[in-house]
Amino acid sequence: MTSFVGILLLFAVAGVTAAALIGLGSVLGPKQSSEVKMKAFECGNAPSGDARGRFSVKFYLIAIMFVLFDVEAAFLFPWAVLYRDLGIVGLTTMGIFAVILGFGLFYVWKRGALEWD
Repeated sequence: MTSFVGILLLFAVAGVTAAALIGLGSVLGPKQSSEVKMKAFECGNAPSGDARGRFSVKFYLIAIMFVLFDVEAAFLFPWAVLYRDLGIVGLTTMGIFAVILGFGLFYVWKRGALEWD
């Protein structure tokens, strides 16, 4: 249990700091609200349309592909660190993994999933 004392201390300091900053912000911050402050804010532009509007399926498809290839990058880093220790078996396994992902990327590219209309 003594090996976790540093981690617990770090979490305690982070929690106290977060609570102190939130508390100070609510106590010292201005409390004047106006109609302009209560309006929805969209990146500096005036809000347009309903917030519950429907998105195209392509939006979700591209988001899923981003997550997929982001996870691929997460698998590549540990492999690169242990590349010499894994030998030819590790190289072959990662090669197969990269080829499968390459075929997947080629497939969605040819199907037009990456085209944004």
